[in-house]
Amino acid sequence: YVGPHSAVAHPPCQRWGRFWHGRPRRPRQFRLGDDEGCLEAALHAVQNWGGVIEHPCDSQAWKRFAIPRPKRFTGWLQVTDTSWTCYVEQGHYGHMSRKPTWLYFVGERAPMNLNWSKGGQRLHPVALERYGYAKARRIGMTAMVGGKDKTKKRNATPVEFRDLLISLVTN
Repeated sequence: YVGPHSAVAHPPCQRWGRFWHGRPRRPRQFRLGDDEGCLEAALHAVQNWGGVIEHPCDSQAWKRFAIPRPKRFTGWLQVTDTSWTCYVEQGHYGHMSRKPTWLYFVGERAPMNLNWSKGGQRLHPVALERYGYAKARRIGMTAMVGGKDKTKKRNATPVEFRDLLISLVTN
């Protein structure tokens, strides 16, 4: 992206997250950060034109690009005069799961406050009844609802959260 407007970016996160290497039973299928330069391009875009990057909580990209890890449930952490990072849960903004997320924001002014609280645990009632608490917690809400589309639903950014990200860069 060559500007001149602020960017809202969600570069591919599969190679930056907890299972960046591939499936647990077949580790080392992939290289850490192998996203064809998408995250680096998004970072350059928001640093040059302002904007926000959304990535999963504990993304290895923060370490790779020397962005301080945000603390959970505490608000924005100022990185430079014009950049901030934070932890937020998309469950407060329309996602069926808590979906812990990190944001990296660059702008002329401090970003608006978000809901910094820890979301409540969400268990599917059928899973709870059928399997009990421990397994229902392990299965998660999305797996019970999603069926074949569970990965798509898990990865999706809810409309309410998308609108929040847009408002971050336009206000």
